[in-house]
Amino acid sequence: QVQLVESGGGLVQAGGSLELSCTASGSIGSLITMAWYRQVPGKQRELVAIITSSGRINYADSVKGRFTISRDNAKNTVLLQMNSLKFEDTAVYYCSVRGDYGVGFLDHWGQGTQVTVSS
Repeated sequence: QVQLVESGGGLVQAGGSLELSCTASGSIGSLITMAWYRQVPGKQRELVAIITSSGRINYADSVKGRFTISRDNAKNTVLLQMNSLKFEDTAVYYCSVRGDYGVGFLDHWGQGTQVTVSS
């Protein structure tokens, strides 16, 4: 069983900052990628940022220069530092990890944490 525990969401004014944290535990295998997605009602879930085990990073164009993803491999933790937040960043943010089990990969998801940016 895999558990992803997310924290750090909340309400912030536009221009403010928040840091999201996600820690994976249980039968997670070897973590290949750790990522943050977000979703607003009526829209598809979108990738915000992703980081590989070797540290390769990709960001959605909408957050480049404002968000920073990082990971602590020893703690199976991924962070998302969000600066200069905009109203349009309001969404439920989900942590996702991909585990390598030697015979295949599995994606695991957190329960989501709400980020609300007031204009």
